[in-house]
Amino acid sequence: MPANTTASSGSTGSAGGGSRKKKGRRARLIVIVLVLALVAGIGYGTYWSVSTVRASYPQTSGTAQLAGLDSNVEVKRDGYGIPQIYADSDSDLFRAQGFVQAQDRFWEMDVRRHMTSGRLSEMFGSGQVETDSFLRTLGWRKVAQEEYDHVLSAETKKNLQSYADGVNAYLKGRDGKDISVEYAALGFTNDYKPTKWTPVDSVAWLKAMAWDLRGNMQDEIDRSLMTSRLDAKQIEDLYPPYPYDTHKPIVSEGGISPATGKYDAQATPSGNVGSSTAAGATQGLNTQLGALSDTLDKIPSLLGPNGTGIGSNSWVVSGKYTTTDKPLLANDPHLAPQLPSLWYQMGLHCRTVSATCKYDAAGYTFSGMPGVIIGHNQDVAWGFTNLGADVTDLFLEKVSGDGYQYDGKVKPFTTREETIKVAGGKDRHITVRETNNGPLVSDRNSELEKVGQKAPVTNAAPDRADGYAVALKWTALEPGKSMDAVFELNRAKDFTSFRAAAEHFEVPSQNLIYADTKGHIGYQAPGKIPVRKSGDGTMPSPGWSSSYGWKKDPIPFDELPYEYDPKRGYIVTANQAVIDEDKYPYMLTKDWGYGTRSQRINDLIESKIKGGGKISTDDMQKMQMDNTSEIAALLVPELMKLNIADKDVREAQKLLEGWDYTQESDSAAAAYFNAVWRNILKLAFGDKLPKEMRVKGECLNVPPAKSSGPVDEQDKLVRECGQRAPDSAQPDGGDRWYQVVGNLMDKPDSDWWKTPANRKDEATENRDQLFARAMEDARWELTAKLGKDITTWNWGRLHQLTLKNQTLGKEGPGLLQRALNRGPWNLGGGEAAVDATGWNAAGGYEVVWVPSMRMVVNVGDWDKSRWINLTGASGHAFSAHYTDQTDKWVNGELIGWSFGTNAVARGTKDTLTLKP
Repeated sequence: MPANTTASSGSTGSAGGGSRKKKGRRARLIVIVLVLALVAGIGYGTYWSVSTVRASYPQTSGTAQLAGLDSNVEVKRDGYGIPQIYADSDSDLFRAQGFVQAQDRFWEMDVRRHMTSGRLSEMFGSGQVETDSFLRTLGWRKVAQEEYDHVLSAETKKNLQSYADGVNAYLKGRDGKDISVEYAALGFTNDYKPTKWTPVDSVAWLKAMAWDLRGNMQDEIDRSLMTSRLDAKQIEDLYPPYPYDTHKPIVSEGGISPATGKYDAQATPSGNVGSSTAAGATQGLNTQLGALSDTLDKIPSLLGPNGTGIGSNSWVVSGKYTTTDKPLLANDPHLAPQLPSLWYQMGLHCRTVSATCKYDAAGYTFSGMPGVIIGHNQDVAWGFTNLGADVTDLFLEKVSGDGYQYDGKVKPFTTREETIKVAGGKDRHITVRETNNGPLVSDRNSELEKVGQKAPVTNAAPDRADGYAVALKWTALEPGKSMDAVFELNRAKDFTSFRAAAEHFEVPSQNLIYADTKGHIGYQAPGKIPVRKSGDGTMPSPGWSSSYGWKKDPIPFDELPYEYDPKRGYIVTANQAVIDEDKYPYMLTKDWGYGTRSQRINDLIESKIKGGGKISTDDMQKMQMDNTSEIAALLVPELMKLNIADKDVREAQKLLEGWDYTQESDSAAAAYFNAVWRNILKLAFGDKLPKEMRVKGECLNVPPAKSSGPVDEQDKLVRECGQRAPDSAQPDGGDRWYQVVGNLMDKPDSDWWKTPANRKDEATENRDQLFARAMEDARWELTAKLGKDITTWNWGRLHQLTLKNQTLGKEGPGLLQRALNRGPWNLGGGEAAVDATGWNAAGGYEVVWVPSMRMVVNVGDWDKSRWINLTGASGHAFSAHYTDQTDKWVNGELIGWSFGTNAVARGTKDTLTLKP
């Protein structure tokens, strides 16, 4: 899920066209720049600029009318602008939540709902038609409407309506410029006006969340793309098995009980019965599948790039091993950096918890959705990380006329017509076609019309004719109860009610950790996870055969893994394998994160416990900032053995002497090592991957696809240029690549270490030669970027974070971006470190995902908990709370998190009373 795709930018540009369109686009951008200059006070017109800015600032003190309230509601904000809401009924509480979030973040909310419904073109013009077409094909909004109409509980719908009423009460009587300065700018390019919020707008956001956390779809595409250049053994080398012997899975106790058939945390594992782990289909796709990958790159990816190198951390430690004698719980989800942050900190308090006012919770919420997503209530605390279950499959479909082939017969498509309204342009019309495996995503890209022309398939496959279409099967395209689960989590009182809530959290499938005031800790793997009839989901499957596809029912919830008060006294989830596949009868996925972060956290906890110490809140916070590079610990001893002839490269090599493998921002050693790692990956793997996986615009002379002849003559080589966005290209350097390289370290003569000669460099024949070449390339790369004097090098100068406004801040001239964006900041941390400031080794060193927030919950003594957000509470570009937490976040600091009435009162700076 790339963090800087153009599709999520809200571009005002055109999708194409002649010079008149281009001139029109430039004119609109110039107008926006001038308006933003005035608004920011950069230019002139002081009175107008100040009044425009202040018009959109929220009222935070005094009194305000909010229609529909039963009684007064208080909104108490602390020095960071974080609100705590106090009400006497559920409807008042959520109505006020909608009102307050709209005060701070409505532009963000409005863009999100247009994205989830495939309506970005209504705001930003024809440049978003392709994105809207794909999102309409997926049908997020359609499924959300079905959930609201037919699946969600009456209580959930009541809460959603109350929230929507609060948003609309804020919007009533306000022009766009009174809501956000972005509307002031947008008003000069089209006549867009915000419309009323609906409950389905909130539900649809869960589909975007599910899309970004959908599991291995990109890996499925990449493996297919690799077949054009690599054989099956080579692809297997690049997707090694999960290292269960060195990286502990989340769950190490319990299994499916032979007596009950349910998962029992105390049972002896029943073993893998092989019911869903049959060998995958041999079908692959040709490199035209890269067009689908390119389309995916353009889908707004609000949560982060999708890949095995990213994820989140959470862990919980029993009071037996803490200084508080109660559990401590930490969480830091790793998502795309964005401005404002994805998260909105908030407290939702019933003055008296009762049958009519059930909530007393605080934590991280999503703007545009009621309730608390991650946090705690009076009794329990919870955290999330992505489970990574494989909940998507691509199917090759043989289409003809108005139907598709299935078991030798032609079945008719299910179709629907969609109209895309375009600001400043004509409406566009598309037809969405669906098979029994889902919508035809290949219909949304002209190149994909011929997908499968050269795909290797079995003799049983139908005649390929003009090729195969591609359908997407995904659990989130079926209505579910995840919105119910949010409210149920907020009300949970114990592990039983927590698990009952988790049962309804169907998509996205998350690792849920738990702690309560009675001292218990726990874990639950929830989610609607399919059981396949055949294959393992790692490659596209034949859609024309009923032997493939999914069984009717997913894995039963009561057979999903969980833990409750495990003997070891702690639980760690960081996107590693949930449970050893030999101890569990179902396949959850074949594409786990490889457990580098999780094992580091396990090791840090164990070292403290085994040393006789107890873990404090400070210890939890320090663990979150651990930036040790595990791949450096593996490679540096070998790099130091190399005899380097070039004195400048030898000078850089000496930076690694005595380095402790930590990646501080001011570390020259971290800068040089990460450059060496990037060049090792490029030489050994990147240059051998198909163009569809390499960075766009980077060109190589390569042998013809699947060529077995000599490659040392220039006339035998073909010029190929990469096609993928930098933050989703491969090799990305995530911990899958740690495992790949680790497996090859004792094979110094492997073909992977061999590179052909070119005009500048000699060929490498073994591992040490390739390492030496990478050290040389890294030296000169950093010389170009940081200067020849290595004493001036540091990791932070390479590894920078720039926070970009998610819409207008990503497109247009520099003045526009400077008005809305903030940074850069020099960061420590790195790829697959606990402090996971992620970067893509194929694309460069820029930070592309981050710990989007950090929290340490002091269970039972809630007011001693700590938290931080990436940016701030406000989405208003010139507010004091736009990025007022960022510097502390960069430094690894946390701020106090008040929960109790007295603690909140002591920290309150502004109080707004909302009256009926």
